[in-house]
Amino acid sequence: MAFRRRNKSYPFFSQEFLIQNHADIVFSLVIFILIGLMFEATAKTAILFIQPQYNISTQSPEGEVTLYQYGWRDWATILFYFFITIILHAVVQEYILDKVNRRLHLSKSKNTKFNESGQLCVFHLVSSVWSFYILITEGYLFHPSSLWENYPHVHLRFQVKFFYLTQLAYWLHALPELYFQKVRKEEIPRQLQYICLYLLHVSAAYLLNLSRVGLVLLCLQYLSEMGFHIARMFYFTDESHQKMFDVWAVCFVFTRMVTLTLMFLAVGFGLARAENQGLDWDLGNFNTVLIRMTVLLLVCLTQSWLLWKFIRFQLRRWREFRHEQASRKRAAAKQTPRPLKRDSLGHHENGVIKAENGASPRPKKIKAP
Repeated sequence: MAFRRRNKSYPFFSQEFLIQNHADIVFSLVIFILIGLMFEATAKTAILFIQPQYNISTQSPEGEVTLYQYGWRDWATILFYFFITIILHAVVQEYILDKVNRRLHLSKSKNTKFNESGQLCVFHLVSSVWSFYILITEGYLFHPSSLWENYPHVHLRFQVKFFYLTQLAYWLHALPELYFQKVRKEEIPRQLQYICLYLLHVSAAYLLNLSRVGLVLLCLQYLSEMGFHIARMFYFTDESHQKMFDVWAVCFVFTRMVTLTLMFLAVGFGLARAENQGLDWDLGNFNTVLIRMTVLLLVCLTQSWLLWKFIRFQLRRWREFRHEQASRKRAAAKQTPRPLKRDSLGHHENGVIKAENGASPRPKKIKAP
């Protein structure tokens, strides 16, 4: 299975060989783990990588239900789906984005940003639809009070836990992709910022048993970011497509307002009024004043930073638009023909010579080149 065209072969264990063949190497590791399921001696170890762990069975009105908790063995599952996301990243790049890039003939800088937006657009689309489906099926969307009632939410359904494990796997895989995709040095700090922020927020929601609130916030965030990357991709194909940025701007501001409102409602008021106040590691209860204030402060600082970047982005767009309008006006003024000057007798000055003795003007002689 080859994801990249091999224009040149490199020596084994070299840097270029690793970059060129990283998807094939990871695919071999995934096949090795799957083969382990075929043998009884290795099946128990291989299943740790594929299936979420810490499952318990409980009785409910619907019958026996399997719920999940988190633990240190989740790292094995995250590692396996870390490999899967690297393979999917290579598939999207090879079979979708590279084909589009060959038709657009973008510059190197635009090509890098187009690939980044294309990858994130696919991920945000899948994650937003998936999280919205979970919110509907679990009933969190129609019962907002369930986001903080009966805290701590230690026991998770399979689809909720699997969603968080794949989210952590994706954002962890984005770190080595900076190396595999040969991202420019000036672009690395910007991408590291949002990768680390996503890892921090997703990990906090998962480990602090705030999975329900985290699902709503991730769904809103992914929908907003998907709109931005779609607008960005259209802009790279044709720079006249800027109206989609205006639509994204409205969604961005709305997302920030809903995020802050929901966090203060769920964490600031809902958990503050709960009866189980205190810290209990065994029960997974982290409902203390210090932890609540830390979570609120983290979210508020992140939203403020995003708003500051948004304002700077809009101001830069406004300056570029004004500069472009001024350039167009200057170009139009240069192309407008100037009116011909006339003398006192109403004759044109250029093209004819006025007679000194009152005779009729003679045509101006033009020398041959």
